[in-house]
Amino acid sequence: MELSKIYKIGHIAISLTLVFLLSCNAQKTNSLQKKQLSDMVYPLLDTENSRWFYFSSASRPFGMVNLSPDTEIKGDWGGGYKYTTDTVKGFSHIHEWQMSGVSIMPVTISDTNKSTVFKDFYSKFSHQTEIITPGYHSLKLDRYQITAELTSTPRVGFHQYTFPKNAQKAILFNLNTILGPCENTNGKLEKNNDFELLGSLVLSTNFRRPKPLTVFFKVKTNEPVSSVERDNTTGNYLIHFGEAKDKILIKVGISYTSIENASMNIETELPHWNFNQTVADSRKEWSALLGRIKIEGGTENDQRRFYTDLWHALQGRKMISDANGAYPDNTGNKFRVGQLPLSADGKPKFNHYNSDAFWGAQWTINNLWGLVYPEIMEEFVHSLMQYYKDGGIIPRGPAGGNDTYVMTGASTTPFIVSAIQKGIVKENLEEIYIALKKNHMPGGIMGKAGYEHNTNIGGGLKYYLQKGYVPYPLPDGDFGSHQDGASQTLEYAYQDWTLAQLAKKLNHEDDYLYFMKRSENYKNIFDPSIGWMRPRNAQGEWRENYDPYQYENGFIESNGAQSTWFVPHDIKGLAALMGGKEKATEKLNIQFETAKEQNYTSGTSHDAELHPEFSRIPTGFL
Repeated sequence: MELSKIYKIGHIAISLTLVFLLSCNAQKTNSLQKKQLSDMVYPLLDTENSRWFYFSSASRPFGMVNLSPDTEIKGDWGGGYKYTTDTVKGFSHIHEWQMSGVSIMPVTISDTNKSTVFKDFYSKFSHQTEIITPGYHSLKLDRYQITAELTSTPRVGFHQYTFPKNAQKAILFNLNTILGPCENTNGKLEKNNDFELLGSLVLSTNFRRPKPLTVFFKVKTNEPVSSVERDNTTGNYLIHFGEAKDKILIKVGISYTSIENASMNIETELPHWNFNQTVADSRKEWSALLGRIKIEGGTENDQRRFYTDLWHALQGRKMISDANGAYPDNTGNKFRVGQLPLSADGKPKFNHYNSDAFWGAQWTINNLWGLVYPEIMEEFVHSLMQYYKDGGIIPRGPAGGNDTYVMTGASTTPFIVSAIQKGIVKENLEEIYIALKKNHMPGGIMGKAGYEHNTNIGGGLKYYLQKGYVPYPLPDGDFGSHQDGASQTLEYAYQDWTLAQLAKKLNHEDDYLYFMKRSENYKNIFDPSIGWMRPRNAQGEWRENYDPYQYENGFIESNGAQSTWFVPHDIKGLAALMGGKEKATEKLNIQFETAKEQNYTSGTSHDAELHPEFSRIPTGFL
């Protein structure tokens, strides 16, 4: 079944092709030299405003493995691959929301570095020798004269290293280090046989992910490993290859459940040693997903911008379940290995996912899934419900098998309800409704502010229910990030409206009326004397000396002028508060003009944006 729609956006015509059944029997050919749609992607775009999980070159869509070079390792913001840093510090396999791990580095050993290589192994490289396309990354390590090529399957990293002739070849496993958002600890590696190694490491806790998680991995090589050397100071490992050929291939399969499943992931996804075939398969997979949207018109740069943005959209959520459906469950007091339901053929019915916040996505990227990738949207819903079945709550930004409670509100409600409205999710609707309703009531996720793991106070839900708004500041104290009452009020009102629509569909009339009434709470923070949404304290008093263009002045990662318009469920009601459609239209036009003067920004948000150089991109493109 294929449904096509054509839209005009500016001077680019966009055709959305919703492919519900994809052929899995297409002939596999080596298409390394043949132009494909994935070649339209410009992977370097915004690598100066990057984040640890943002840039994933040698990866598959939603892959567990996100293999790429790391030029900055100690930090979430500006971490991972940063264009203007000219030094490779390792090739790591996990670039995820609050997760990192399994960093390796090919090296050559000589008399000058054999005693220092565990601490001194970084290498300069040049962009002139670099090739990047979705699913493939190649560069030359200047220090060792090694050409490194990377690709992957969803759960297996595939490396091809071409060493200089007659070099003493080795690969460093930097398992005990800081990578991006967390520290890697307790790293272990042991030789299983001449062609296999087994390992694990622990992702230590951080502010957002308060429970540790173990990463298990298996390494397979095409050349025999002569020895494994451990450094007592760093706890890291060096594997030596003796008289091996100049080109060495290694596979690294990972799992969050066991060594056995890491091995099974390799056998399931990468049973062969054909590196070029794997690159071709990856490019083909990327091109197929990107090709769901066909565009016409505009310049080549316009089209490349579009497909680059779409490529980024397909990277934000990454699977954590193994090929057999085993997955890490960290929702309870004790870690356990869960098992996804299997279909008749013994394969998992869906994948389980990590993800950054559904917050923000509720009014942006969530629309993409239902329009273009309905089967992915369905998987996301089933994954969210799996978290509910395990831990009793639908998360809004899970990492490592548990929620991080990132951002605010019940931001998964609009996502799940829209999947039901579109007919993408059709079964177990009562169970889903019960789970969503729990999030909107006391004790649910709506009562928690950002990263609030141990209480249910920072969301200000009790005030929202009693007074019809969340006060700013919250009189109870600080319990989580983003305790910005005006924004919370607007979010909750919209999310209540979306839940009301599901209640209506399921004939829960009393609930429908209840949540529809709550959805009008946005009116309680609109100040008609100034025409803007405005924070109020617990006593009902408007915030003094209020500037609607001041950043985060009672609003989350925005200002009051921007957030005033966030009433998507009742635009007519908002216009009425502003004095009618004509006055609302005039106000909106003036705000666009003002925003243009302010470069369309509300202020300096996030650490990276405090540094002007982070907003620049490599010269010569776009």
